[in-house]
Amino acid sequence: MTMRASNTLRFALLGTSVLCMSSASWAADQISCNLSGYKAQSGLTAAADGQALVVTWNGEGDQEVRLRLSVNGGTPTFEDISLRHGAGAWTSLGTNVTPDFSVTTGMRRMSNQQLQPLYGLGVKVTQDVLNQYRWDPFWDAPLDFAEPRRNPNGGSSGNPPPADGLPGTDQPGLPRKAEEVQNANAVYAVKNCAVASEGGRLTVTYPGVKLGLFDGSLQYTVFKGTNLVKQEVVASTKANWVAYKYDAGLKGLPISADSRAAWRDISSTWQSYRFGGQVNEGRVNLTAANRVVVAEGKGGSISAFPPPHKFFWAREIAINMAYNWYRKDSDTTYAIGVRQNEHEHESENPANWALYSARPNTQQLMTVFLYPSLGSAEDNAKKVLAFTHDDKYAPLPGYQVMQHHYHMDLGQRMLDAKNTATFLPDLEAIKALGVNIVSQIDSVMLDGFADNVAAENPKLPPATTKRRRDQFPITAAAVSGARQSADKGFVIMPSQEVYGSPLGGHTDLLFSHPVYWDQRFEGQPFEENNPKYGKVYHVGSAADFMKMVQAENALISMPHPRTKGSTGFPDAVKDQAFFSDPHYLGFGLRWGMGIDGSERKTCEYRCLPLIDDLANWTVDKTIPLKYAISISEVRHQQAGDDIYSSSPVTYVKLNDLPMTNDQTPIIDALKKGEMFVTTGEVLVSNFEVRGTGDKRTIVADVSYTFPLDEVEIVWGDGKKTGRQVVSTKDLPALGSHHFEIPFDAKGKKWVRFAAWDSAYEGAILQPQRLNGK
Repeated sequence: MTMRASNTLRFALLGTSVLCMSSASWAADQISCNLSGYKAQSGLTAAADGQALVVTWNGEGDQEVRLRLSVNGGTPTFEDISLRHGAGAWTSLGTNVTPDFSVTTGMRRMSNQQLQPLYGLGVKVTQDVLNQYRWDPFWDAPLDFAEPRRNPNGGSSGNPPPADGLPGTDQPGLPRKAEEVQNANAVYAVKNCAVASEGGRLTVTYPGVKLGLFDGSLQYTVFKGTNLVKQEVVASTKANWVAYKYDAGLKGLPISADSRAAWRDISSTWQSYRFGGQVNEGRVNLTAANRVVVAEGKGGSISAFPPPHKFFWAREIAINMAYNWYRKDSDTTYAIGVRQNEHEHESENPANWALYSARPNTQQLMTVFLYPSLGSAEDNAKKVLAFTHDDKYAPLPGYQVMQHHYHMDLGQRMLDAKNTATFLPDLEAIKALGVNIVSQIDSVMLDGFADNVAAENPKLPPATTKRRRDQFPITAAAVSGARQSADKGFVIMPSQEVYGSPLGGHTDLLFSHPVYWDQRFEGQPFEENNPKYGKVYHVGSAADFMKMVQAENALISMPHPRTKGSTGFPDAVKDQAFFSDPHYLGFGLRWGMGIDGSERKTCEYRCLPLIDDLANWTVDKTIPLKYAISISEVRHQQAGDDIYSSSPVTYVKLNDLPMTNDQTPIIDALKKGEMFVTTGEVLVSNFEVRGTGDKRTIVADVSYTFPLDEVEIVWGDGKKTGRQVVSTKDLPALGSHHFEIPFDAKGKKWVRFAAWDSAYEGAILQPQRLNGK
C-alpha cells in the first residue's frame, strides 16, 4: 500500500481572518482565510475547528449538513461530509474527498453560415467584423480534426468554417491542427481562502486554481433550507478565441460493502455499479437519464449533476451523449461527476459540436451541483429532480406551454410514411414533457432572393431553375398530420422556416390556419385558385410576402438573430417598412449558439441585448413592441433524448387551447406579447405595472426551484437601456414570492421583468410601454 503524507491543519481566529497553519513532515503551509464578508446566522454558520473550516447549515426538512473543509498540499479537501436528522448522530458520507475538474480547449472559428448573409449585405469581413460575430457560431467543432465532409445520413456536413480561413484576419482555415487542442486537469496551489455570506447562502472561495489555459478559484456555495452545494471553478483566460468544454465531479469517495454508483438509464431503469471490477484506467461514461449520477454509501448518498440548461451548447439533436461518469480509482476510493463528449453522435453531423466560448478575461463558470442526503440513491435522485420538476414543464393556471421552431419536418415525414395518421415518436416525447403547443417547422427554400435587403422590397429575378420541391403537398401533409395527431390539451401548429427569405436572414412563419404558398416565377400571378388546394399564393418579393402575411393573419419572427443564417439581422432591416408591421413579432430566443461560459443569464450576450434594442427601436412608433419567443432548433427527437435541457419554452397566456382547426387565439396572444420565455425552473404567474406618472410599482408573482439569485427590472428610453436589480439571495429553494418593487418611471418609455436563479437560468417577460396603457 502506498503511504500518503497528510497535512494537519490548525486554525487560529485572527480578527476577521482565520489563520490556518498547515504542517507536514516535508513542508509547512500557512493559509489565511478571510472572514470579513461572513456574517453568522441561525442555521448557517462557518467556524474554525482544529484542522478544518466547518460549514454547517439547515438543509431540507430536519436534516443538518456539515462540511469540514481544509487544504491538503494546496488542494481544497472535504475532510468530512456529514449529515444528521435533528440533533441525532452524524452520518459521514465521505472523508478526504476532493474536487475533480478537467478541461479541453480548442480554437473558436466563425462559420460559413454566418458569413453568407454578411456577404449578401455587402459587408467586408474585416478583423473588426470577425471580432463581432466569431464568438456566436452554431456550425463549429473545435475538436474535430477532419476535413469538412458529408453527413453519414446524406447531405453536406453543414456550414463549417471556411477551409481557406479568412484572409486579412486571424482566423486560420481547416483542417484543424492537433496543437490547437489542449487537455488539462486542475492543479491547485491554494494559499488562502475567503468566506462570505449573502442572504441565505454562504460561499467559500479558494484562489490558486490552474486549469489548462484558465486561472482562477474554486468556490463552494451552500444554501440554507436545502442540501444543495454548488461546486465550481471560476476562472479566466488571457488567450483569444478559446472554445472549451469541462468535466467536473468528486473523487476520493470511499468504497465499502455498501458503496455503489447509481443512475437511471434512458429507459428510466435504475442501474448501479458496486466496484467489484478492476481499477478503471479512465472515466466510465454513463448515458444517464436526467443528467444525474449518485454515489451511495452506508446511510446516505451524494449526487452530481450540471446546471440543467446552461451546461449545454446548441445542437441539431438532443441525443444523450453520456453526461455523467464514475471511475474506480483504487480498491478503496472512486469518483463521480458530469462531463461533455468530445464529438457529436456518430449518426449525426460532426460539424455541429461548438463547445463553450471563453472571451478573454471573462469569469468562466464551470459548475457542478452536489446534493448530499441521508437515504438511498433513488431517494436522492427524487430530491434532485424536484429542481427541474422531474424534467417537465410545470403546469401554470391560465397558461399553455409552447415549443416553437422544432425541426420535425412533419409534412415530408408524413409523405414518406404515406399515412398522415402516423403518430411520430417526436410528439410522444415532447408531449410527455408537459408541452401543450408544438409549433413544428417545415423548411421552405427559396431561390434567387438576394440577402441584400437594403433596397425597399427586393424582388426575385426571373426563374432560371426549377423549384427545389413542390411545397403544396408538404404543407397539406403537415396540416393533415397535425390535425390527426392533436389531442385534448395538445395541438400542433404547422409552421415554416423560410431560407433565402425576401425579408433577409431566415424567417419563421406561424399560421393560425392552413396557408398554401410557394415562390413566384415569371408569368405567375400573386394569387390564384388551385383546384386541389384552394387559394394559393405565389411570392416574388418582400411586398408579396407581407401582403400574404397580412391577409392570412400570420406571424413573422426571425430565428437565431445575429448568428447562423441571420447574422447581421435584424439590425440590417430595422428601418424597413415590413419590420414595423404588427405581424412582425420579433425574434426567436435560444441559448447555445456561441454560449459563453461566463453568462449568468440565458443567452446574455446575444439575445437579451436584442430584446432591449428592439424595444428602443420601436417604442416611439405606433406599432406593438417587438417580442422574443423561444425556439427549439432541434430536430427528430424521441423518448430517451435529453429534450428538456435542449431548449427553452414559451408560456402563452391562454386559459384554454383552441381545439378547432383555427389557432387564432394562440396567434393573438403572441401578437400582444402575452407570454414569457423560460427554461422551466422559474415561472411568473402574474406581472403588472401599477400606478401612473413617475412613481410606479412593479408587481410580480414568481415561483422557482433552484435558489433564486435576483429579479431585475429592465427599462429603456428609446435610446439607452438601464436596469434595477433586486437581490433575492435570502429566499429559500423550491419556493415562490410576491414582489412589489417601487419603480421610478421618469424618462423611461418601456419596462420588462426577468428572474434568474443560481443555476444561471430563468424567466424573461416581454417589454411593456410606460404610457399609461
